[in-house]
Amino acid sequence: MVTNMKELCEYVSNKRKSRKAQHVEILKIYGECKGMGNKNYKLPQKSSYPKQYKAAYNKIWR
Repeated sequence: MVTNMKELCEYVSNKRKSRKAQHVEILKIYGECKGMGNKNYKLPQKSSYPKQYKAAYNKIWR
């Protein structure tokens, strides 16, 4: 149990050091985090164009 501010500061610094050590060990095992890559971002979306630009509604086919 922490009773004063000095003990609290010491406790927090020790806790941070232990968390850092755990994090470093996990990085050694699994490696750093990486993004998903561009393949997963470039998905085709449902597209709908205005009828005024489609050839079926132009005077080309009339």
